[in-house]
Amino acid sequence: MEHIASADGTLIAMHEVGAGPAVVIINGALSTARDAAEIARAFADAGLRAITYDRRARGDSGDNTPAAPEREVEDLAAIIAASGPDTAVIGHSSGAVLALFAAGQGVPMSRLFLSEPPFRFGEGEPAADLEDRLQALVDDGHPEEAVVLFQREAVGLPEPFIEQFRASPAFVQIARLGRSTIYDTLVTRRASTPSREMLEVRMPVTILCGVETMPILTNAAYRLAELMPDAELLQVSESVGHRMDPEASARIVAARITG
Repeated sequence: MEHIASADGTLIAMHEVGAGPAVVIINGALSTARDAAEIARAFADAGLRAITYDRRARGDSGDNTPAAPEREVEDLAAIIAASGPDTAVIGHSSGAVLALFAAGQGVPMSRLFLSEPPFRFGEGEPAADLEDRLQALVDDGHPEEAVVLFQREAVGLPEPFIEQFRASPAFVQIARLGRSTIYDTLVTRRASTPSREMLEVRMPVTILCGVETMPILTNAAYRLAELMPDAELLQVSESVGHRMDPEASARIVAARITG
């Protein structure tokens, strides 16, 4: 692990494994670089240099205030700059939204892979004050309540599932990521409907969607593909339950970068 300084001085923890063309992997909500370790190893086995990082307010990365999507764009730009020229990017879930948002802001990347981005296109948006309520919970020392609120209102998980998860041992670790929910809420709201700059990015784009996932994600993938006629849309049968299958994803990415 090494730390890369972002534009505002925040230190972002970066991990690297493998050798070959560089690919930055961006996780989704309530996850850290450690959660992408299996994917990174699969990419390395496929002949790629896999780079994972803790998005700010997560894991071994720092944070600064106020929270804003632009800070995460700067973080990704710093990681890519440290990774070398011709770096590709693959983002999953909110990480895919961040990746396309950053590309639209001019962050250089050789190729872009978007795995099940939760674009809402302005429909069924969370309450306008969700970010403020998440911030208040974090400021009051209740990050675990921010996680629950995020799952309930931003993700839309049913109450029985939330209560079951809250009672599990994993919740203690996830609760530490409470502040990161503010960033996920901000970036998915800002880019809920992709801007013209996002839709007209110049690098090749591949949209990935599991065949067994939430309908909102399937609809978002197909709608995005319609708005980006030059993008490639792939159904990935191995990816189920809004989880990016490591081996299948590595095979797809490696074929388009090294093949």
